[in-house]
Amino acid sequence: MSEFFDPYNADRPLMMKCSCGRDHTVADHHAEVAADEAARELRARSETAEFEAYSNEFIEASLVKAIFPHDEQRRLFLRAVGKGTAMAAIASVLPVASLQAMAQEKRSLEKTDLKVGFIPITCATPLIMAHPLGFYEKEGLKVEVTKTAGWALIRDKVINKEYDASHFLSPMPLAMSLGLGSTAVPTNVATVQNINGQAIVLALKHKDNRDPKNWKGFKFGIPFDYSIHNFLLRYYLAEHGINPDTDVQLRVIAPPEMVANLRAGNIDGFLGPDPFNQRAIFEEVGFIHVLTKDLWNGHPCCAFGTTTEFIQNHPNTFAALYRAVLTAAAMARQPRNRELIAKVISPAQYLNQPEVVVRQVLTGRYADGLGGIQNVPDRADFDPMPWQSMAVWMLTQMQRWGYIKGDVNYRQIAERVFLITDARKHMKDLGHEFKAGPAYVKHTIMGREFDPAKAAEYARSFPIHRAG
Repeated sequence: MSEFFDPYNADRPLMMKCSCGRDHTVADHHAEVAADEAARELRARSETAEFEAYSNEFIEASLVKAIFPHDEQRRLFLRAVGKGTAMAAIASVLPVASLQAMAQEKRSLEKTDLKVGFIPITCATPLIMAHPLGFYEKEGLKVEVTKTAGWALIRDKVINKEYDASHFLSPMPLAMSLGLGSTAVPTNVATVQNINGQAIVLALKHKDNRDPKNWKGFKFGIPFDYSIHNFLLRYYLAEHGINPDTDVQLRVIAPPEMVANLRAGNIDGFLGPDPFNQRAIFEEVGFIHVLTKDLWNGHPCCAFGTTTEFIQNHPNTFAALYRAVLTAAAMARQPRNRELIAKVISPAQYLNQPEVVVRQVLTGRYADGLGGIQNVPDRADFDPMPWQSMAVWMLTQMQRWGYIKGDVNYRQIAERVFLITDARKHMKDLGHEFKAGPAYVKHTIMGREFDPAKAAEYARSFPIHRAG
């Protein structure tokens, strides 16, 4: 008989499912086999001397980039003190840096069994793939990655200590730390999980209505109030003269439910995470109006983090967890790994998506729903650097739309929540001070430069905002 069914075997029940005996379809079986094969290949790649060197350099480069966000500063410092002195100075501050996880040495773990939450979207790729590839296990951790229904539930489970760490929308730790929408619990962003990787998707009936000025009365889905999706959609609409609070409706919809709501006509479109943007095209119910990378190239979306209390009580465990996620990010950044990663994270226990949908997202070669095939290799990427200037921009938008009232100490909040490093301070204490500009990088959003040094002025500059 075939590999699928065994109708004449008296010792087995005839199940119209998979012949392996498990309660899944034949298609699911083949997807799992493909995922296992892809995971084996990626594990083999991760164990090569070449990848180990790449991964270590990736982590060290991430640290140096945090200390010197402007490359000219790095070069000036190196010219002033020399490579050897610079390396010694940086190495000497690693153990006391805010991100102790940048240190390479492994120490005794305070806790080994961990529960980490995630929403089934490609933004969580590093956190997810670290599980089947064994990166957590290599760090001495037994991690249960737990698929979760929505962002409010993620937040609540972290606050209630049901999750030790989690996949977050990058503005969520800011909101949680400030007590916006929940009890105030100091929470930290350790890494940005992904950059770009989002899109504005519209229902097919709007193919001939691409001008946002004509969108009054539209209903849009967003995944959460405290999301880059909400803030970018509001920004985009307002730049086209549409007040997001009065001219359209914004509805919070869990990402896995966005495509069904679009199909049912409950919404006209959504600014959501992948793979659901691409799934709308796969299901032939929507098209990609614009990728968010075309609004702000390099924008953060999701983050990996935990409470400040967890980091303080479990510094070595946090360091190990951080190393595992960073190693996965290093692998995810390499384009040659993307097709295999799509196979690994597509099955039911992770994204539960057709592999072709996830592959289109990660490789950037995709159908746009308008009859075209696009090739955008950086549609999604995995730069882990949690720039504090990103946090400052999010805070300006929270203030602009009334989520935060009154004056805001942008930098104080950003530096408390987004952990880069205080290595600059320690280097100064060690006598290695250097002349440099501000540590915050500038960003360009829809053609307009955002300078974090002028955040208050920027927040007040928009003609469309929420009163009060």
